[in-house]
Amino acid sequence: MPTITRLGLQLPNFNYPDVPAEKLFGHLSEIAATAEASDFDSLWVMDHLHQIAGVGPETNWMLEGNTILGAFAARTERLALGLMVGGVTYRNPALLAKITTTLDIISGGRAILGIGAAWFEGEHLAYGFEFPPLKERFERLEDALNILRTMFTQEQATYEGTRHSVRGAYNYPRPIRGDIPIMIGGSGEKKTLRMVAQYGDACNIFGDVAQIRHLLGVLDDHCERLGRDPAEITKTRLGTVIIGTTAEEAGAKAEFLRRLTPNMPEERRRAMQIVGDPDTVAEKADALFEAGLDGLLVNLPDAHNLETVALVGETLGRVVGARF
Repeated sequence: MPTITRLGLQLPNFNYPDVPAEKLFGHLSEIAATAEASDFDSLWVMDHLHQIAGVGPETNWMLEGNTILGAFAARTERLALGLMVGGVTYRNPALLAKITTTLDIISGGRAILGIGAAWFEGEHLAYGFEFPPLKERFERLEDALNILRTMFTQEQATYEGTRHSVRGAYNYPRPIRGDIPIMIGGSGEKKTLRMVAQYGDACNIFGDVAQIRHLLGVLDDHCERLGRDPAEITKTRLGTVIIGTTAEEAGAKAEFLRRLTPNMPEERRRAMQIVGDPDTVAEKADALFEAGLDGLLVNLPDAHNLETVALVGETLGRVVGARF
């Protein structure tokens, strides 16, 4: 399967200055259009029911992920669309296969299935979802990966799993490309990256250059053991870009964000953020590609500003164009 994405924009926040609820989708559509015109090739939203720590208060707005992706599909022409990433505990895997295939049909073959083991216990408890122990969540994830691939590619799906099964399930109409790429999110070395090597078309990991090199080495080891060519897997990293026309402007934005998220550990903040003027952002992004990545997924604290979206897309697009 070809590279799934080189440069993606994630929208984790839906509270924008002077944008009331009745104007929200219109503004989101403008963001998507700007991204599509500015060298981004994919668009992502989180799979949460209320806002998470580090992004905003729980009472901030949160749109249901697959629903808004379907709306984006009707307003865009080129961007691939996916959850970053779906929680396996929130949907029956067979239903998820149908939902994602529907997105693929609406978008003309642009759906990506993003999935992970889920982590937000408080959200599960608040909305009545079971939050099983980690071992069971990984069992559910492995069953889901098998069911999803089978339903995407087979005339009729049958799979007997530990936690989930399907028996003669249909998935018509079929995905437009005959399959839908599966991205597995998370940096767990023993289970998550093993599942990437065994089942995934793409992975999304976290960290700075040193951590990226380490995790991709772990993934290579899993691939070697399982007889998988690691070049078949698109390797991406999600992080925050804080850009300004000058270093001073970017630094001021970063300080403002720091005040909004005072509980985020500084080590994690440094590992997740790229801060600087366009030349600095490009240099830091290029170092991440040099570490072995195939794509970057970024979120922007000021994504509501269309000029910022365009500047980041054009800046990182030049990096991607020069490298690939």
